Amino acid sequence: MNELEALSPLDGRYRKYVEPLAKIFSEKGLMQHRVFVEGEYLIALSENPKTDLRIFSEEEKKLIKDLSDLSLKDAEIIKAIETKGYGELKPTRHDVKAVEYFIKLKLGNTSLRDSVEWVHFALTSEDVNNLAYALMLSTGVSDIIAPAVEKIKQRLNILSKENKDVPMLARTHGQPASPTTFGKEFKVFYSRLKRQLELLAGHSIQVKMNGATGNYNAHHIAYPNINWAVFTKEFIEILNQQRQIKLVPNLMTTQIEPHDTYAELFAIISRINVILLDFAQDIWRYISDDWIQQKAIESEVGSSTMPNKINPIDFENAEGNLGEANKLFEYFSAKLPISRLQRDLSDSTVERNFGVSLGHCLVAYKSLLRGLDKITVNKVGVIEALENHPEVISEAIQTVLRREDIEAPYEQLKVLTRGRKITIEDLSKFIDSLKVSDKVKNELKQIAPINYTGIAELLVDME
Repeated sequence: MNELEALSPLDGRYRKYVEPLAKIFSEKGLMQHRVFVEGEYLIALSENPKTDLRIFSEEEKKLIKDLSDLSLKDAEIIKAIETKGYGELKPTRHDVKAVEYFIKLKLGNTSLRDSVEWVHFALTSEDVNNLAYALMLSTGVSDIIAPAVEKIKQRLNILSKENKDVPMLARTHGQPASPTTFGKEFKVFYSRLKRQLELLAGHSIQVKMNGATGNYNAHHIAYPNINWAVFTKEFIEILNQQRQIKLVPNLMTTQIEPHDTYAELFAIISRINVILLDFAQDIWRYISDDWIQQKAIESEVGSSTMPNKINPIDFENAEGNLGEANKLFEYFSAKLPISRLQRDLSDSTVERNFGVSLGHCLVAYKSLLRGLDKITVNKVGVIEALENHPEVISEAIQTVLRREDIEAPYEQLKVLTRGRKITIEDLSKFIDSLKVSDKVKNELKQIAPINYTGIAELLVDME
């Protein structure tokens, strides 16, 4: 299929951006992870001395492990087993059973032919599926999503350092407010992302492999002397090797793992996206005000009719894709933890969209990085805008006057400044009229919008 014919923009227009996720969350990627889980489980059974499965040689273990390195042809065979049949196999109409039959087919012509009936031993399909999806999420988030956010965070840190001493007019409720610095405002978003990335790195995903209704029924009836709960914990530790986002066993489940930790994971990513959406909208406004300027790329066109335009398209694209991702995360979190009685299958089709939600995230993150690489702070324009609002130092003046025990200083400044356009000379005349010492008057006259930034510059270096 040509990308121009794709129904989804992720598979068409944005394919080049989401290719790393496609390798994990595509149908073939899901098959690979299912085969991997089945293979590792088969090896673990062989290594348990209480089962009747013989111990495999190192060559045989490698043969099993290599099965999960699926070729496109292998994936097509699995799909054929499921949908139309393959060789003597009739269609299963069951995707996990198709994986089981594929593995048996591959091992049937090897020294492991005597062990093929141990494939999928005592498991329900959800045992394989929940482990596969947990592994996919662990890899996709740790290796692709988190590093992309980390790049944004580091870029924000650089911008905060470069602009830590650039004073700017703050706005609260959209109105002129006490000055800040551009660097400090960048650092706010850096700090917010840093916290969420730490939560993401420390997150774990619960998984199960306890059979058809969560009680190890088939496992226990076959081998009552095996502590299957301990077996599960040890098996999951094997899967956890070199993983940042760990899998942890959930022994108290129905047929399905309740997916609560999926919802918790998506909540963290959603918060990251909300923070970035907040950032994108702020940058959009700063660009609109000409406080931030964008680099002109010679070949690019900003408007089909207005040749002068450089639109903030990267930040707008990010905003749209962040919203798309969070819409899906919200649905996942509301839907997946609910399952009728011991299990219904409505979660299956929903889980297949994990890659879609993360794909919109990745498109957004890459758009933001492109946008960040093209912006510079218009220091002259920012300072000029700040100096046009001398009224913002009225807070400073009334605070010093409170210190000096002057009666109703707030109210006096309110009469002078509220709803009026004033100049720095108006404030100077007001200061001259005060019944305070010349020392205090001189102190007040030293206050200017560009130096009334508190410890904003120091705050940038504190974290």
